[in-house]
Order: sequence, then C-alpha cells, then structure tokens
Amino acid sequence: MEEEDNIEGELLLVQAELHDIQGQIKELLDRQEQLSERESQLKSMLEVSKASRDTIHNEPSVAPKDWSGSFSWDSRADDIRFNVFGISSYRPNQREIINAIMSGRDVLVIMAAGGGKSLCYQLPAVLHDGITLVVSPLLSLIQDQVMGLAALGIPAYMLASITTKEVEKFVYKVLDKGEGELKILYVTPEKISKSKRFMSKLEKCHHAGRLSLIAIDEAHCCSQWGHDFRPDYKNLGILKVQFPNVPMIALTATATSKVQIDLIEMLHIPRCVKFVSTINRPNLFYKVFDKSPVGKVVIDDIANFISESYPNNESGIVYCFSRKECEQVAKELCERDILADYYHADMDVIAREKVHMRWSKSKLQVIVGTVAFGMGINKPDVRFVIHHSLSKSMETYYQESGRAGRDGLPSECVLYYRPGDVPRQSSMVFYENCGLQNLYDIVQYCQSKRSCRRGAFFRHFGEVAQDCNGMCDNCTSNIELKDIDATHHTKIIVSLLHDMQLNDQRATLLQLVDKFKAKWKESGEFSQPNMFLFA
Repeated sequence: MEEEDNIEGELLLVQAELHDIQGQIKELLDRQEQLSERESQLKSMLEVSKASRDTIHNEPSVAPKDWSGSFSWDSRADDIRFNVFGISSYRPNQREIINAIMSGRDVLVIMAAGGGKSLCYQLPAVLHDGITLVVSPLLSLIQDQVMGLAALGIPAYMLASITTKEVEKFVYKVLDKGEGELKILYVTPEKISKSKRFMSKLEKCHHAGRLSLIAIDEAHCCSQWGHDFRPDYKNLGILKVQFPNVPMIALTATATSKVQIDLIEMLHIPRCVKFVSTINRPNLFYKVFDKSPVGKVVIDDIANFISESYPNNESGIVYCFSRKECEQVAKELCERDILADYYHADMDVIAREKVHMRWSKSKLQVIVGTVAFGMGINKPDVRFVIHHSLSKSMETYYQESGRAGRDGLPSECVLYYRPGDVPRQSSMVFYENCGLQNLYDIVQYCQSKRSCRRGAFFRHFGEVAQDCNGMCDNCTSNIELKDIDATHHTKIIVSLLHDMQLNDQRATLLQLVDKFKAKWKESGEFSQPNMFLFA
C-alpha cells in the first residue's frame, strides 16, 4: 500500500513537470516564430540597404532633392489634373513622382493597387510636347487604358495584334514624320523584342526629339524573381541603351527588395529615384474560408456569401485556377441567381471585351476570371474579390485581391482554401525561381489561425508592420484554438517516405494518403486519424 502511494506521488510529480515543460515548449515555439518573422524582415531591409550602398559606390553621387517643392510646371500640371483627368487632388507620392519625371530623372514606383500609378505617367505625357511610350503586359489592360484616355480627349493608341491596318498606318506615320496627334502609345513587350519595323520607327521618333518618356507598367514582370515573369520583359533594357536620355518610369504594385534590385539592373536605371508607398490597404478586410472538397458545396458557399453580403448587386471578381474552371463556376453561379460571366485568354477578343464592358457598366455583378483579368482595371467600386482557388504566391494574391475597394470604401478579400489545391499549383510553379517557396508562403498565410493576415503582407514585402484595426478574420476571431500534437502523424509519413526511397518507389499525394491511413491502422491507433494535413 505504501509502495503504491509512493508511486502515485512520483507520478503526480512527473505529470506536473511534464505540464510545465509543455508550457515552456509552447513559449519557445511562439518565440521562435516571432524571431523567424523578424529575421525575414531584417534580411529584406539589409538587401535594400546593400543595393543602395552599391549604387552609391558605383555611380556618381546624386544629391537628394525635395520633389514636393515648387516647379515651373506646377500650375499647368494642376490644370491638367483637374480639367482633363477630373481629379481634385493628388494621392500620396503622385505629385513627387511627376516632378521627378518632369525633371528628367528615371523613376521606380512601388505603389499599392488603387494608389493611382497610371496618372504618374499619363499626366507627364500630356504635359510633354512629344510622345510617351507605354509598355504593358496584357491586351485587356491596354484596351482599358486606351479607351479611358480617349474618353478624356487624350490621343492614345495601341500597336498590338488586334490593331487595325488603318490605325497601324497612322501610328507609324506619326512616329516617322510627326504628322498627326499622338500623345500616348501603348505596346506589349513583344513589340519591343520582335518588331524591327517598330524599333526603326521609334528610333526616327527619338532622333527627331519627339520621344519624351518611356513607361514600363507592371515592371515586376521583368524579374525572374517576380510572380509574373514574362520572358519578353527581360529584353526591355534595350530601351535605355538606345534612348539613354529619355526618362524612364517603371511601375508595379508588388516588388520585394530582391525584385526591385533585379529590375533596376535589368532596365539599366541604377540612378533612378525610388518611391515606395505603403502596401497597406486599410479599407480591405482579409479572410480565409475552409474550402469543401465537394465542388458544388464550394459554389453554394460562394453564392450564399455574395447574395447575403451584397444583395444590391455590388460588383465583384471571382478568380479561378483554370479557364475551364472559370466557365464552370460562372455557369453554376448563374444557376444560383448570381449574375455572372467568365473571362479568360481563350475567348474571342470581341466576346471578351463585351463581357468586360458589361461588368464595367455594372450590368454584370460578377466576372469570373483567371489572372489574365484585372491588371490595371479602371473600376473603383469593386466591393469583393473572391479566390475560388489558391494563388501561387503572396505577390499574386496581394495584387489580385487589391483590385477591390479602389475607391477607398470598405471591401472584402476572401480566399477559399483546402490543402488539396496545393499540388495543382506546385506543378505549375515548380520550375520558377523560388516558385515552391513562394507557394509555401501563401499556404502558410492560409493555414494560420492566429497571425494577422495584414501582418503577413508587411513581413513578406519587408515593411514595418502597422495596426490591422480589426480588418482581418484572425484579428476579430473569438474562437478558442487548440494545438494538435502532430508528432505521431509526422513519424508515420517520414517512415513511409523512407521506405519508398529505399525501394525506389513513387506515389501521388492521394496514394500517400492511402498508405498513411493503412500505416495508422497498423500502428494500433483504432480511432480515425486526424487528417488536417490532407483535408
């Protein structure tokens, strides 16, 4: 009896000590997460600092200038801003950027979606006497911009596959001889890299002193480290080589420090003035919903969210993984009384433009698209952006979700996530630089139930964190979270992978799940395994 009492007493002591150790482990893990986040932020800041130092050492020094001061073109710029563009006041950094361009400097602009990047080169284009060349990645974006400028009475044209012979002849005549009204010319990067005729005409325009500004929109496409790398963008450095005295402005909403360093080098603008605006969009509410493995249930959830949250037909976007998925989701939303249509690159140009126009004029509530839709869209009242599928990176998600609420009013960014979507994306990004790591970053964003969603963007882009003000689901959640000990799960998976490697076997993720379930039963655990890793 006495011996049992002693054993029970020692057991209580051991259990108490184990409880204390578990608490210490949790504190250490929390501290490890905090330190890892700070390490990433400091590394990013260090890269920017080193790049700035190298630029100073390798190039003649340039005295810093107060770009918010007074300049000779101020009154004309104010007049054009108000009477041509109909804008009552500048947004943060717009005036300073315009002044730097008008002073003949090369400029790099990192500005959040909806911050007003287009005005930064369109207004100087109107101020200048010559022609502004704009390189942009998507036809839909170019069409939208040209259409908007034409409505303002600004002579803007594009040279692209859909340009008529009459317009092409007119543009080449203006470039060659200066005959005709042309202020802004939009082209795709392919035109720069593949059309000798165009580059020859542009050379004549430059020699005549009529090429006043070069703008590279969505400049992150230059960098292989960027989330939307375009091979033809890497050839745009030729513009600065051929036209060294023409000021260049490169603009993007998303660029990590590594991408910034890369595109400055690729575009040959080492002495550029850099304007970096905060990535924070305080009017956007970020949330992640668990996604059902049953397709019909997912559509039900999305349709219910739209009809309950936006019953007055407020505009929104739903992003999908594939073109086929776009068509299917749009069809099923219509069956649930949501006025929707799809948009993707396989569509006929006229049909695609018709859908875009109906949505722009609020005759459609929802446009269902791939990433091909949305860059530079001029629709400020998008109240919600929903991701039916996982994005491939934090940059991609930030840019796509940022198409909501450009008017500054409250809007929602919703992502439906299930781990089963990860393999689909991993097969697409496997050969991209840092493709898998970028994917894992957005997966971590989705899986987090504690960390601030907004804080994840600050960390990723190396910006000092700001208060979320309760504008994400994690910061407003009252759900009590429980930690799950996944040690046993992990040991089984590692054991399986080790056995497969020894036997030179391969398996899909679903086959691995089946093997895991079988191994779990063999281990003597008769309860259903917690499949949170594979849901």
